Amino acid sequence: MIQPLKAEFPSPDCALCPRLAQFRCDNQAAYPAFFNAPVPSFGDEPENVRLLIVGMAPGLKGANCTGRPFTGDYAGDLLYETLLSHGLASGNYDKHPDDGLTLHGCLITNAVKCVPPQNKLTGPEVNTCNDFLESEIKTFPNLRCILTLGLLAHGATLKALGEKKAPYKFAHNAHHTLPNGVILVNSYHCSRYNTNTGRLTTAMFNDVFDGIKSLIE
Repeated sequence: MIQPLKAEFPSPDCALCPRLAQFRCDNQAAYPAFFNAPVPSFGDEPENVRLLIVGMAPGLKGANCTGRPFTGDYAGDLLYETLLSHGLASGNYDKHPDDGLTLHGCLITNAVKCVPPQNKLTGPEVNTCNDFLESEIKTFPNLRCILTLGLLAHGATLKALGEKKAPYKFAHNAHHTLPNGVILVNSYHCSRYNTNTGRLTTAMFNDVFDGIKSLIE
């Protein structure tokens, strides 16, 4: 019997990125009730995952606080509402990890697992954490689609897959067929800034998921 692959994940006290480790330490002192550790992925069992959603990194008072991706900030409000409306989640999203929300056929992760200062990452930090993303992707035997939220997540995902960026230019709601048959879909990040400026609207985000549903059903 073939044993399923198990993804590698950074330890709670991961020190691979000194700047992020120091920021995490600072936050442990400033916000002792926060999760303040590399944030694990959230979603269905690996063998059930047909859609992988890749964000950038935890937000300071969102996932870094709650310990669940996109939970506790505006980006999560839009993302989970959209997943619920498209049948990819059930239950209630109440901005905390014990709200009973369940994902169906999908999983959410981040390109970098630790919160960065001022929500800004460096290239070396993205590259250092890429091994974990690569390891995770390999655990999904039935993966059909990857949704990258923003340019950074797009680049990190391609790197994790061993692909060059040039053939797969990022554009909102673009679909790229990868050599392994998986479809890579792009979306502007569902951040408050993007929605407040009109770069991403609720209708635009729903259109992305309308297309994804046709790919994974």
